[in-house]
Amino acid sequence: MGITRPQRFVLALVCAVAVSTIYAIQPVLEVASTGLGLARGSSGWLIAAGQLGYFTGLAVLVPLGDVADRRRLITVHLALTAVGASVVSVAPNGAVALTGLVIAGLFAVVVQVTVAYVAAIAGPGERGRAIGAVTSGVVIGILGARVLAGFLGEVLGWRVVYALLAVLCVALAVIVRVMFGSDRRDRGPRYVHAMASMGPLVRTDRLLLSRGLIALLLFASFGTLWSGLALPLGAAPWHLGTARIGLFGLAGLAGALGAARAGRWADSGRAQAITGSALVGLTLSWALIARAEVNLWLLVVGIVLLDFAVQAVHVSSQHLLTGAHPTRAGSVIGAYMTFYSLGSALGAITTTQAYGIWGWVGCCWCGAAYSVSALILWGLVQVVGRFRRGAASPPCRQPGCADTMVLEA
Repeated sequence: MGITRPQRFVLALVCAVAVSTIYAIQPVLEVASTGLGLARGSSGWLIAAGQLGYFTGLAVLVPLGDVADRRRLITVHLALTAVGASVVSVAPNGAVALTGLVIAGLFAVVVQVTVAYVAAIAGPGERGRAIGAVTSGVVIGILGARVLAGFLGEVLGWRVVYALLAVLCVALAVIVRVMFGSDRRDRGPRYVHAMASMGPLVRTDRLLLSRGLIALLLFASFGTLWSGLALPLGAAPWHLGTARIGLFGLAGLAGALGAARAGRWADSGRAQAITGSALVGLTLSWALIARAEVNLWLLVVGIVLLDFAVQAVHVSSQHLLTGAHPTRAGSVIGAYMTFYSLGSALGAITTTQAYGIWGWVGCCWCGAAYSVSALILWGLVQVVGRFRRGAASPPCRQPGCADTMVLEA
């Protein structure tokens, strides 16, 4: 059917706002936990609650995208995300706030439904560009939430952050309902079958498994940076406050927005080349990020390069997966994003442990190890793909043939 630039912008905004409901609590964690009467040792549950809801939504709600009208799902999920954010904004205690965060995280999987919807309505020659533009909203939401929530929380109070997110979710639900058409397509599998097929799909589909494992390592590297960056910046010699540390998210936004062009390259059949090059860039970025304790400008360049690389690989992976499974995009993206979620958690856990033992250099070694592992895995998949094709097969010169090789691998 095709998708216009304003439509891409709206759906990118949907992703940004939805994912912000999970991450907006991080820069205001201390003041929010104090206001809710939570002990310092229990404040981490405010972050875990949203992630727990999100992980559950990936398994339970995303398969609905293969069964129901995705436009309707987007509007309903946005409305329910608004309910969760509203509960958080008026929560009188920690238990109510945790409930609201779980609800918001559960329905924030509207992001995956949106990606599947974009893949369905975009023309074949513009699918990568559309996915790249919309997926940029995810990174904008993750990083932008750190900047805006920190600022608004300091000026107007942390509750205002979630009240604003609730209003934006409702407004976007109305806009999507008016601006987009129904997701008319052939009848898909039943919900129970769609859910039951996710496990076997991961085990038997080589493309999904390889791209999922790359995503796990990719976002473990990403999580290593953004979960631990405040540690060296808040210590000597910089002693930066939370507001200034949050501004480094702008460098990440620059890299993420630049990587939106990766979708155009994927449309021209270069998704595999993009993946390999981006993983090399990701590894090199850690050499610059490791200098955070002595040179902030090198850190900024490293952040831009890292976020560009992460977004480029992420867009390329989703382009390949939705193209290979056009009738099961919801289930495939849900399964893929499960790897993403696990990788983010892995990076957050290992970076704090590494910092306590080896300092920031140890964190950077962990981040680089994840990226090198992803690069090696990608290389092995390419070798296996060429081996399976056999030397007798004539080379393919058509766009997308490199991607087909990996499907066979």
